[in-house]
Amino acid sequence: MITTPRLTLRPLISEDAPHVFEYRSDKEANEFQGWVPESLAEVKEFIQTKIATEPDQEGTWFQLAIVETETQKLVGDAGIHFQSRDQVELGCTLNTAFQGQGYATEAMKSIMGFVFEELQKHRIMTSIDPRNVASIKLVERLGMRKEAHFVQSYFFKGEWTDDVVYAMLQSEWKG
Repeated sequence: MITTPRLTLRPLISEDAPHVFEYRSDKEANEFQGWVPESLAEVKEFIQTKIATEPDQEGTWFQLAIVETETQKLVGDAGIHFQSRDQVELGCTLNTAFQGQGYATEAMKSIMGFVFEELQKHRIMTSIDPRNVASIKLVERLGMRKEAHFVQSYFFKGEWTDDVVYAMLQSEWKG
């Protein structure tokens, strides 16, 4: 479990499914997300079978619930993809009702600290559709640097899209 001044980040559990479905099923708000569930059952299956139960298992995604500590409301979720022994990919989805309040920045900064300081990973990266301006602003606020812009390299939702990669090395982390 990771805590910040306003948030508690803990593993996503089955009881979170209705809340996750509420914000993840919004096709318009999640136009750049790879996973937009069609049903509550799909979210339950995802939580039970598609994510790791413990962090730091190579080749798996570990999903964290982002919970507002004071109200205990689930405001979003964040994923850590353990790509290899030394590198991870991060992703974040926030309920639109909680966007614009600094929760994504607070949550992601705390996850980066966990990954670099506790797990001692060498590199964190993220892959973003360049049309997703809000996510680009988020990773730039976090101090990640743009490493690449791949043109029409990713077939997504029926079309070839660009992919922008941002990253940070452990040696660049300032906490």
